[in-house]
Amino acid sequence: MESSIYLKLRHRIQVHPDSSISLGRIAQIIAPDAYAERVKSLQIYQVSECDQNIIIIDVMQVIGLIQDHFQGMDVQTIGPAQTIVEVVFKRKRMSVPLFILVWLLLFIGAGLAIMNFHEDVSMRSVHQHLYEIITGEANSKPLIFQVPYSIGLGLGMILFFNHVFRKRINEEPSPLEVEMFNYQLDLDQYVIMNENKESMKHIDDD
Repeated sequence: MESSIYLKLRHRIQVHPDSSISLGRIAQIIAPDAYAERVKSLQIYQVSECDQNIIIIDVMQVIGLIQDHFQGMDVQTIGPAQTIVEVVFKRKRMSVPLFILVWLLLFIGAGLAIMNFHEDVSMRSVHQHLYEIITGEANSKPLIFQVPYSIGLGLGMILFFNHVFRKRINEEPSPLEVEMFNYQLDLDQYVIMNENKESMKHIDDD
């Protein structure tokens, strides 16, 4: 233990342009007290203007740097083999007209999708038929079914997505959040495989 350094690379971190990335930012580290601060302060990478918004730091690069500075020290790694560094540039202010346009498109599109679905399954006819079965009378506008159904549809959407605006109803992730999480994992794996130069070798690289 006294001659070993244990480190666990973080999966993803965010930095600003022109930042200097130290080992302590990209990894959790356990090291002898005499070396801990020096190990954490090791500079791994300097973000420059030529870098795009994604940088991949490989664990082999980290191990090599540690062994250059601390010869004879045993390095044990746990967890992921790469860290994704996302360079966060200054965001532009949100355009209010663009926000309103996108909101209207989504609102109208969602409304049309719901109406087309109800038309496909003949929901109006179903309500009329149910009203006639229960009351024995025909009614072209059975509001006693249609109004609660419409309210329940909105409440069901809120419960399904587990959000009221930005407020979460409970700690359970919504199906949309789970899908976004899985999409982010696939995207990170793609980035790791394509941005990390050490992950692939072409025939002309020899």
